Amino acid sequence: MIATIYRAMLQSSIAILCAALLGAAGARAEPLLTQGIGTSNCSRLAADLRPGEGLGNSVNLMAYSWAQGYISAANISLVEADAKHVDMSQLDENKVLTMLQKYCKANPDKQPLGALNDFLRTTEKVHIKWDKGTVNWNQ
Repeated sequence: MIATIYRAMLQSSIAILCAALLGAAGARAEPLLTQGIGTSNCSRLAADLRPGEGLGNSVNLMAYSWAQGYISAANISLVEADAKHVDMSQLDENKVLTMLQKYCKANPDKQPLGALNDFLRTTEKVHIKWDKGTVNWNQ
């Protein structure tokens, strides 16, 4: 019973969040919502990002949330391969949004995921104790 209530609350929260993001994004961000930030065209994203406006700007919020998820996923791969990860506490919204905008302005014909891949390749990694193979989603 509690699980059913929790599931219903979670679904309602997700629906409200999605509706708020869709409503706040307006017409200019609609293609970014349907296509996705990472695979969108850099020239389009660079024009829509406004790092100085923080996360109150819907495009900024989408880009920052996408970047956090992308780097989190990359961290799983890094940890499994080498017991190293990127310390995400260094990635505040201004740093991420400015990095995306700078990359996209310099590379308008590329995709924003290139900025994060460059960051992941060059940033210092933190070594942790990790038993390889502990992430197993095939069970």
